[in-house]
Amino acid sequence: MGVRYLTALLVLCWFGLCASAGAATSVDGVRVWAAPDSTRVVFDISAPVSHNLFVLHNPERIVIDLRHARLKAGLNDPAIAKGLVKDIRSGPRPDHGLRLVLDVKARVHPKSFVLPPQGPYGDRLVVDLADAAAEQADAAAARSQQGGRSRSDRPRDIVVCIDPGHGGEDPGAHGPHGTLEKNVTLAIARRLQKLVAREPGMRAVMTRNGDYYVGLRQRTEIAQRKRADLFVSIHADSYRDPRVRGSTVYVLSRHGASSEMARILAEHENAADLVGGVSLNDKDPLLKHVLLDLSQSASIEASMAAAGDVLHQLDRVGRIHRSHVQRAAFVVLKSPDIPSMLVETAYISNPREERLLRSHRHQARIARAIMGGIRTYFDRHPPPGTILAERKHVIRRGETLSQLAHRYQVSVRQLQVANGLTSDQLQVGDVVVIPPGEGS
Repeated sequence: MGVRYLTALLVLCWFGLCASAGAATSVDGVRVWAAPDSTRVVFDISAPVSHNLFVLHNPERIVIDLRHARLKAGLNDPAIAKGLVKDIRSGPRPDHGLRLVLDVKARVHPKSFVLPPQGPYGDRLVVDLADAAAEQADAAAARSQQGGRSRSDRPRDIVVCIDPGHGGEDPGAHGPHGTLEKNVTLAIARRLQKLVAREPGMRAVMTRNGDYYVGLRQRTEIAQRKRADLFVSIHADSYRDPRVRGSTVYVLSRHGASSEMARILAEHENAADLVGGVSLNDKDPLLKHVLLDLSQSASIEASMAAAGDVLHQLDRVGRIHRSHVQRAAFVVLKSPDIPSMLVETAYISNPREERLLRSHRHQARIARAIMGGIRTYFDRHPPPGTILAERKHVIRRGETLSQLAHRYQVSVRQLQVANGLTSDQLQVGDVVVIPPGEGS
């Protein structure tokens, strides 16, 4: 009995080891997404995996050791070499593990994590590589800006930060015919960027200008670094009922503002964040709280006004899902000193609106509507120190005095008197002084 029992136990152990060996996590593929200052490497894996990451220098490389894993697909695709990545190599480890090596082009700061299945993707091991030199340059620029905006006497352009939602490994929502939100948002954002660039007294910056992933808080940090006067995040909504359609515009909710204020006050690394050009670094806790509260209240009020102008323009080009500006705690809206809005341009889950979102003509209409709202808002609320605040307008091709009079709510005669004009003729590039309106 004892011998039989021992034999059975050994057999069970053997089958257990075989089953365990057969259950090793497999690395099924790899994708590389390159951004200007960072690169994301995504390994498709068959199941969550324990791993250890470390950095080696001379030459620069990142090593990832996976426990109880094996390579299923080759990593010798030439297309892997993107962004900061020169090559990806692999090799088995003696403990039934797998070693992955990323040969990189410069010194990087890596971060890794495992993502669960979502949408078209299964389990993934993600390795984010940030360019160390670019991070140092950004930190130096932030320190140099802690004294606030430039004191130059020359008026500056208004800065609009345009945020195309999702990107890279994060496709966002998808339509019934396969349209991806990340592609639609980038197409509309690029059209809006061109419109802002053509607007006298304005310039545009983008949180991404390609198919790569940008973290949610990184998007707001870009707006902060670029000293944006307005942040516009562009998305395409989705819902389980394909009949739902229409545009919606969101601003930050009060609850979201309160939670963000608590986060900033609690996290030591954010103690030097600028709020309205004021450093929180040397302030006592009560004063920090007061400064943040004042800044956020003003920012939300301005966000509501700008979002209302954009919603009004969107109502002219298509159906509105919500007739009033909505409030939500979206992370990308949480800059405490930058008016911010999130525009759900349409429901990509609605077949009709999916077709419209794929249309270049409709994308242009949406971009023009958003631009119209931005223009209306800044005409009424130009930030101090900007060209628009100086009430000056640079003439573009095709503009007339009557158009300027209508835009700025003044009469043609007032424009002529203020600028010493004896006729209605204007030259491209002329700078026209805008007088106070009759109701001013």
